[in-house]
Amino acid sequence: MDAVRLILASRRALAGSVEGPQLMAEAWQSYALAQAIGSRLAVSGPPELRGEALGLTELAGSGCGILGAPLLGVGDLRAAQLTELGDAHESLLRLGGLLGEVGIALVGLASGADDEATYWQCMEAIDAADEARDRVLEMLRRLAVRDQVLSERDAAAG
Repeated sequence: MDAVRLILASRRALAGSVEGPQLMAEAWQSYALAQAIGSRLAVSGPPELRGEALGLTELAGSGCGILGAPLLGVGDLRAAQLTELGDAHESLLRLGGLLGEVGIALVGLASGADDEATYWQCMEAIDAADEARDRVLEMLRRLAVRDQVLSERDAAAG
């Protein structure tokens, strides 16, 4: 499945999460998907993105580690369904939105946490979402610069 479809599925699942464990499982799914997208970009994406993509992979992996893997049924891991990135710009734009929503959902969960351990787990996961989103935004910026340079070259050659 392509990245945009998986991101949209993750956004719907996150929005439909009402209880803490379900929300944390969906946040974990989102981090795992970000990790898979970052890995794919690092290996086969535009050269300008490879360093930031590796950083995204590490940060998203950190988010997974903070939350701990949820119990998932066979075939429920959305990241494992990633078969293609499609348009890098569109995928990154949507991934940035998803990571922002993960952070907001975790803020809500942290503010209502009954115990200190859950609160701090959410705080660390919020930091990971924010840092991963920063990487995504940097990759979008680099794509814009690359597109501008290519456009200027085409205009000069034409």
